[in-house]
Amino acid sequence: MASFDDDYDIRTFSPALGEGSTADEPRADEASAAWAQAASLGFHEGELPPLAAGLETLRGVDDGRVLTGVYAKQQRPGSLDAEGWPVATFVTLTKSINVGGGALLDAHLISGVTVQPTHRRRGVLRRMMTDDLTAAKASGLAVAALTASEGGIYRRFGFGVATRERAVEVDVRRASGLVVEPEGTVELVPRSALAEVAPVVFAAFHRRSPGSIDRHEGAWNRLLGRRRPDGSPDLAVRAAVHRDAAGEIDGYVTYKLEPGGAEHVHVLVVVDLVAASDDAYLGLWQLLLAVDLVTTIRYDSAPQSDPLPHVLPDPRAVRITGDQDHVWLRVLDPIAALQARPWAADGVVTIAVADALGLAGGTYRVTSEGGAATVKRASVRRADVELDVATLGSLWLGGVDPVTLAAADLVRERRRGAVQQLRAMLAPERPLHGITSF
Repeated sequence: MASFDDDYDIRTFSPALGEGSTADEPRADEASAAWAQAASLGFHEGELPPLAAGLETLRGVDDGRVLTGVYAKQQRPGSLDAEGWPVATFVTLTKSINVGGGALLDAHLISGVTVQPTHRRRGVLRRMMTDDLTAAKASGLAVAALTASEGGIYRRFGFGVATRERAVEVDVRRASGLVVEPEGTVELVPRSALAEVAPVVFAAFHRRSPGSIDRHEGAWNRLLGRRRPDGSPDLAVRAAVHRDAAGEIDGYVTYKLEPGGAEHVHVLVVVDLVAASDDAYLGLWQLLLAVDLVTTIRYDSAPQSDPLPHVLPDPRAVRITGDQDHVWLRVLDPIAALQARPWAADGVVTIAVADALGLAGGTYRVTSEGGAATVKRASVRRADVELDVATLGSLWLGGVDPVTLAAADLVRERRRGAVQQLRAMLAPERPLHGITSF
């Protein structure tokens, strides 16, 4: 039987622009264009025109992304393989994640994972993933993260669901404003006014929000309406900012209006809402609820612990339309990861971690005191709790309750009271909330 290396080449490279590329019309080099086309195919999107492939490559350059492609050694004439397209794609970049208390830790982000249906079940994904995670750990990164198009793929590689995302619809007529008056003011602004403001506001939100992942360059053009995939601006996007009592901008929203099924009736779609304070979040919602000729507001990145229903006269005006996993985390270095985050209660607990890939397995003694923890490898007959590395990824930031996972038999308590103790120690200072997809 032929081995993987007999059938495939794996190439890792940085995206690059080719000859004739300009700022207005970037052009991908041959390898980057083929990679972008293969990734588009993998996500069932259309073939990319040269400008779209160039813009995708430019975003990769700006983000410092690293592309991996798997290439078939035996290429049949007339196939996409023979055109230089990889049969599988994989992309990584490094961005910070808020681990609590305003502390930011570099995380290894994984995206763009595709395998052509003609090359499934040949170990392609396993090879890409294991090679990449091994290299990420060797480089000193403590945790990897991804968002998944399909929920049944990544647990076997040690990823666990750490944060969730919620989509809501608000019935504007039932909502009828807020029962509180948030401090500050809101004002409509041109989209161009957000060019310098938005990154500053997001940085403040990022420092404030456990579970947040820093935004990559590829997101800004879409969220601010600057450039659609075809390179044109999205003229339907409107913008507003919130100013605090001192006049400083601490929040913004971009939105667009879509036909609501009747004349002069619209659905307001929130494109991006970033608030660095509670007043900014409520103040921006107060504005959205006041837009005329709108019956429904749709928002796909609402917090799990959303204050909005609590400040409406009728909380049933908010309807949850979607609730699913968002960021999956994979711990690569338990000592570094556990010591990076703050700890809510003093205590000592030993944790036995199983890892089928051999990257993070072992038993670790966590000693927390005064909000920080010291973590060391331990040699004990039996740990206080036992779990696998995917479960550790779910628990790490405190977004998933260890009591819940104990009920699911994913956390096994070997010392009475250890799960409750771990629950108190891991509690985050604020509910986890992230709005970055990648």
